[in-house]
Formats: sequence, C-alpha cells, structure tokens
Amino acid sequence: MRSIWKGSIAFGLVNVPVKVYSATEQHDIRFHQVHAKDGGRIKYDRICQECGKSVQFADIDKAYDSPDGERVILTDEDFDKLPAAEKHEIPVLEFVPTEQIDPILYDKSYFLEPDSASPKAYVLLRETLEETERTALVHFTLRQKTRLAALRVRDDVLVIQTLLWPDEVRAAEFPSLEDAPSARPQEVKMATSLVESMSSEFDPTEYTDDYQTELRKLIDETLANGGEKVIHTETEKDDDGEDAEVVDLVAALQRSVEAAGKNAKSGSATSAPAKKAPAKKAAAKKAPAKKAAAKKASAKSADSKADEAKGA
Repeated sequence: MRSIWKGSIAFGLVNVPVKVYSATEQHDIRFHQVHAKDGGRIKYDRICQECGKSVQFADIDKAYDSPDGERVILTDEDFDKLPAAEKHEIPVLEFVPTEQIDPILYDKSYFLEPDSASPKAYVLLRETLEETERTALVHFTLRQKTRLAALRVRDDVLVIQTLLWPDEVRAAEFPSLEDAPSARPQEVKMATSLVESMSSEFDPTEYTDDYQTELRKLIDETLANGGEKVIHTETEKDDDGEDAEVVDLVAALQRSVEAAGKNAKSGSATSAPAKKAPAKKAAAKKAPAKKAAAKKASAKSADSKADEAKGA
C-alpha cells in the first residue's frame, strides 16, 4: 500500500505522527465505452453551451444555480477562504462511547501507521481507546475537504472512518408501516426458531462475489478464443518529514489533563464539531477571479484523471 496522507493526531498536548492509507479497495472490473462498429474508444469533449467551443480544465470554474435561476461562479481562491482544519493535523474533538455512533453514519475507512522512530505515542492512544471502550471524534481534512470522523482501533491498528453529517441521512418515513398489524406470538415464536436454526458466527471469507468471478471467467474465455470480439490495441498512456518525536509523553499528558481541568472549572467546554455539511451554506455572488492557466491546470490535474476515467 502507498500512503495518501501524512501528518499527526493532536491528542491533547501530545502529537502522534501517522501515515494514512486507504483501508478498502474495489475489485469490480472496469469497462469503457467503444464504437460498436470498429471498437474505437469513445471520448467526451467539454463544450461550452454559450460559445460552443471546447474548454480545457485550466479554464473551468465551479458554479451553483439557485432555485431562483441565479448562477454563482466560484474560483479556487474562493474555496481557499472557506474554514478548514489544519491540513496535516487530525485534532481530537472529544471521546464518546463507541456504541453511541450509529453505523449508518460510517462512510470511508483509512488505516493509520506510526510515522515515527518511536511509536510509543501511537501505542498509548491505541491502548487508551481500547481500555476506555471509547471512540475519538476527530476532524480529518483530505483533498481540501474537512469531515467529521471516528478514530478507533481494529486489530491493533488505529483506523479513521469518516462520518456522514446528520442531515445527510434521509428520514425513513413510510406510511405503509404506520398501520401495519403486529405479528402474533406464535408467528414470532416460529420466526425466532428459524433464526436460531440459521445462526452462526460471522466469517466474511465464506462469502464471494459470484458475479465478478463469472465476469472474469467470461473475459478470460473470450481472450483465449479470440475472434471478432478481441481487438489488439496499443497501450494507452494515462495523463499524468521528518519524525515528530514526543520528548516527554507523561509531561505532555499531565499538562493536557491540567488544562482540561481548568476549562471545566471555568465553565468552558471543548468546542463541539459542526453538525451540518459545509456544502449547504449559502454563497455570495461574485465574479470569477483571473489567474494564470498554468497554475489552474496544476491544481486540477487530479480532477482531470477522474474525469477521463468517468468519460472512458
């Protein structure tokens, strides 16, 4: 695996240097569109509806259309002004009982590896979370977007799982359930008996993706047989710190505890994380700022790859 982020967890006055890795990967077979007549790849062009010309990424900004029909154009400079957590720091906001986090809020998962000659602070945080049976709520900024996330332990490794904001979870309101009749005791008893007869320990390795297995088999057989469905093409080219040691861990923890005690006595509380998605904030209308095309092209190289893959 290759790390996608490098920084530190801010745990009171203690910093825990870490590297971040994607914890999951997709195994779906990816396809792209081709011309049925000759097998040629289908490419998409970005055409401006106003002038009808093809537009490069360096000349593209983002816009929001209001319900009233007004369009707000925002540039990279505008997005840079929005509030965001420190890009190379994962601040711990508070520790909450693990069972209080509804699983529906969990989004993407990332592994954290110690990024220090001495992983003592990493081990301390890991063992503390296990001992207290709590999960740390943190702010995690990745790809210029700050999310609320849960920091927990899995198989002796710290894991960050980004969380959905509460208003991103839809309300389950189904009128058909309002007048639904209750199950009879005998029905519940029989259903419970069935559940017990089918009960087992969960082992995810017992389950396989049969669709992907058969799809791979189909592709391999087609390649082996050759024929009209196989076209030989040339390979296409894709578009293209130092350790932070904790000198005195115990002293740093002691100062953190003392600072927390003073805040509690004075009635001040740790600021709670925002409970709404920043994307829904109203934006002020403004004209796009001018900038060099070369600078914009560099900032949007990642978007170019994603768009090419989507268009393909």
